[in-house]
Amino acid sequence: MDQHTTARPGRRPARHLISIDDLTDRDLRRIVARGAEFSAGTVTHSHALDGLVAGVYFAKTSTRTRTAFSSGALRVGARIVAYGPGDLQLNTGESVEDTGRVLSGMLDVLVARTAGPEAELRGWAAQDRMAVVNAMSAEEHPTQALTDLTTLLRHFGRVEGLRILYVGEGNNTAAALALALTRYAGVHFELRTPPGYGLLPSVADRARARAERSGAVLVERHDMDALPEGFDVVYTTRWQTTGTEKPDANWREIFAPFQVTSALWDTSPDAVFMHDLPAHRGEEVTAEVLDGPRSIAFAQATNKMHSAMAVLEYTHSDPHDDADPAAAPSAELPADDADDAAAPRLVSAAR
Repeated sequence: MDQHTTARPGRRPARHLISIDDLTDRDLRRIVARGAEFSAGTVTHSHALDGLVAGVYFAKTSTRTRTAFSSGALRVGARIVAYGPGDLQLNTGESVEDTGRVLSGMLDVLVARTAGPEAELRGWAAQDRMAVVNAMSAEEHPTQALTDLTTLLRHFGRVEGLRILYVGEGNNTAAALALALTRYAGVHFELRTPPGYGLLPSVADRARARAERSGAVLVERHDMDALPEGFDVVYTTRWQTTGTEKPDANWREIFAPFQVTSALWDTSPDAVFMHDLPAHRGEEVTAEVLDGPRSIAFAQATNKMHSAMAVLEYTHSDPHDDADPAAAPSAELPADDADDAAAPRLVSAAR
């Protein structure tokens, strides 16, 4: 057997995270609970990756995710090797498979953002020595969804039963959220996506299957009419998804009705606002909302580091060890003072 395909002697096989679907329900909840513990300050550092080396490869731009995984890796004991878009011989034609074989002989974890097909990351993950973490592919942004679940748990103390409205393109963030939120009983996840820019059918089918099993509800419509009342969360992402181009020349006209404005709070006055950032004020969201009292978008961004720490722990944890540090449930977390649930309601301006 190839020496680069098997775990190092004395170490358990690495665990990959390419898609939310790679996680069992138990693993998903463990990562989210652990991220919330880091966020709450009940745990600040970990030694889970002491002596290990993490590669951080970003072929596309990143502020939050790259910093989160770099800082997070240091805080769980790893050392870092960083690669930019021009650093690997992939640029000169070396295959994904050969690159993965080489890197897996030298690294213990590779966090990679390609904005390319998921199959590329699967190629790197065709071994169990080096864990591969998808920091964003064309199809899915799983670590963003884990960040968002961590933020929800910190703010509300639960994920179950929440009512979440997503407004905007059915992009890789929306896909990961759909696959993750539908694991939780009683969640109502409603997507309002522009016509022609919804969830991929394969993602929608997988999410609906999850929802049927868990008792969650998934709804997707391509207009902003007849919105239900009483959402707990309003979520959007920027219209220009990293690494993509819109097929329609008039796409801004198509997206215009899906701008998040304060009017949405007329029927959901207690909702908090979330955004994966970067934001373009005046496009997908108004400044009044993003910078307003109901926004928790910047606390959400900080939680990316806390969630990254939990993900990195997961990659080298024992799936059968209930005593593993990532396994402990988040029983009693301090209130998230930065996102006080009693913040003033956002009232819409006259329309």
